[in-house]
Amino acid sequence: MPAPAHAQRHPPLGGPTPPPFTATLSNNTPLAFGMDAGDAARALGVPLNYIRGRPGNEIFLAFRDLGGSGLFPHRHRLYLQFRGGRLAGWKGDWGHNWMWQ
Repeated sequence: MPAPAHAQRHPPLGGPTPPPFTATLSNNTPLAFGMDAGDAARALGVPLNYIRGRPGNEIFLAFRDLGGSGLFPHRHRLYLQFRGGRLAGWKGDWGHNWMWQ
């Protein structure tokens, strides 16, 4: 008799429930609108580099090392826009892969 499919298994009766998928990720503190620069840096786990803007309305750049093939490291660039000292948006920049030009 077919059984229903589930994304996560049910815990054993009376046993502990498994954590949700997002809790098992290495970065389980996501970026959120309204964070200040310190909160965003802690969530990403990297320092923020000032790009431009007046105090409170800056653009910062975060470099995240995502590993790579071992031969070529992969550094992900993430731009963060702050308005009024709070995170208003972010954008990833993957740039051009110099090997395929």
